Amino acid sequence: MSTYVAAPVRLGETRLPDGRLLGWSEWGPEDGAAVLFCPGAATSRRLGCGPDALAARHLRLVSVDRPGLGASTPHPGRTFADFAADIRYFAAQRGLGRPPVIGNSQGAPFALACAEAGVVSAVALVSGADEVAVSADPEAYGAAGIAFAAALPAEVRELVARTAADPAGAEEFFAGFTADAMWDLVRRHSPPCDVAVYEDPAFAAAYRRALDEGFAQGAAAGYARDTVLAMSRWPFALGRLTVPVDLWYGEHDSSHSPDHGALLAGRIPGARRHLVPGAGGSLLWTHPEPILAALLNRAEENSQLSEG
Repeated sequence: MSTYVAAPVRLGETRLPDGRLLGWSEWGPEDGAAVLFCPGAATSRRLGCGPDALAARHLRLVSVDRPGLGASTPHPGRTFADFAADIRYFAAQRGLGRPPVIGNSQGAPFALACAEAGVVSAVALVSGADEVAVSADPEAYGAAGIAFAAALPAEVRELVARTAADPAGAEEFFAGFTADAMWDLVRRHSPPCDVAVYEDPAFAAAYRRALDEGFAQGAAAGYARDTVLAMSRWPFALGRLTVPVDLWYGEHDSSHSPDHGALLAGRIPGARRHLVPGAGGSLLWTHPEPILAALLNRAEENSQLSEG
């Protein structure tokens, strides 16, 4: 077994009230404490993390395919609020309560959507995609916002502008992506510490399978919609979030946030930012134990405050 990933222990589908299906997978003991997982861009429910850490802590990691990805029915025009509503129903059906959630890469804003909706008890954003649309109005965030925008690559700023001007056209553009193109893009823009993880045979096989499943219904069904949502202004009142949020970035990660989440953390009350030396964007797989430990502690703190 790879130290990074393992095959899911359980796979299933849950039917939503409107008839759509949500595909899901689980790792760990069936009676373990649940941790919800919002996967990264274009990956399906099959790519988990930290099998040893989950076993040691008796945790049940629950990953859900967003609509149009993997086994989940497409939901054209869906919003972040739609996703949070899906997860609220799913969590009730699966007996998850209000679980803590990990949002990895492009899964980060979807985890925040669940936080705003009160569906989860704590949030860990790991190598989280930042709100790049801030670059359209950086002055609103002062010097930090201006520095954030200046640090974004020109091609990202162009995509932000394109998405804002023509969301439908941008979604059509992103629908041209393929699993092979995504795999090449990830490796090409990764530092050596990440490439070493991605080229681990077991990890590569799991990641490629997750990408193939993520694109199985066509990029337009899931990935393109996710990307338009992530690249647009996020509709969250970040300053009013009441659940604890931790942000985790590797110091060598140059693709998910130009300032390693500093501006984003500053907009979320009580957020804690962790910058891990020597790590990159593969942080979720190289450092699952401290991420899980902090997430569980934060969820427990939140529970005690709610009871008090």
